[in-house]
Amino acid sequence: MSRLVDLTMPVEASMPTYPGDPPVSVTPHATHESDGYRVSRLELGTHAGTHVDAPAHTERDGATLGSVPVDRFRFDARLVDCRDVGANGTIGPDRLPETDAEMLVFRTGWDAEWGTDRMVDHPALAPETADRCAERGHHVGIDALSPDPTGGEGVPAHRALLGAGLLIVENLTELGDVPDRFELLAFPLKVDADGAPVRAVARV
Repeated sequence: MSRLVDLTMPVEASMPTYPGDPPVSVTPHATHESDGYRVSRLELGTHAGTHVDAPAHTERDGATLGSVPVDRFRFDARLVDCRDVGANGTIGPDRLPETDAEMLVFRTGWDAEWGTDRMVDHPALAPETADRCAERGHHVGIDALSPDPTGGEGVPAHRALLGAGLLIVENLTELGDVPDRFELLAFPLKVDADGAPVRAVARV
C-alpha cells in the first residue's frame, strides 16, 4: 500500500519569498463575530512557496499553466542527493544519474534554511547541468528557491529547462522522507499564469 508524504511549504502571512517577489498576506475578510462566518483574504505572487514554473515564466512565447494538461503535473521522479555541495555551490553534470525518470529532484538540504539569511545562498545547477537535463527531457524539482543562483546574473537553468517546454518545481521540503524513486504529484491552482503554488505530495 502506498503512503503520501507532504513536500509543501506552508502558505502563511509574511512567509519567505524570492527577493523582489510580492509579499504573502492572509488577513480576515469576514469573521464569525461580525458576520457569522469566516472568509480570509489571500494575497500572494504566482511563485510563492512551493510552486511550479511554467515556460511562460522566462520564455516570451512559452506555455502558460492553462495550456498544460493536468496529467503533466504527475511525475515519475528520481531523487539526486546534493547535500554535500554547500552554500553557493554548483551542481555539476557529473551528479546526474542515468535514469529513465521524468523528473530529477535535487535535494540540497536548503529547505532547512527557509526564512533565514542563508536562504539565498543555496546551491544551484551549473548551466551545463541544466542543459543536460533539458537534452534528456527531465523536468526539475529542487528544495531551494531556484535551480539558478539567487541574485546571480541571468537564469540560465530556467532558460534551458523552460525553453525546452519542461517544468520546474521549487521550494520542496521533507525530501528526507522519500526514497530515491517516487511519484511526485504537484498540482497547481487552476490559473492560466506563468506559475502557481502547488500542493506537492510524494506517493511512495
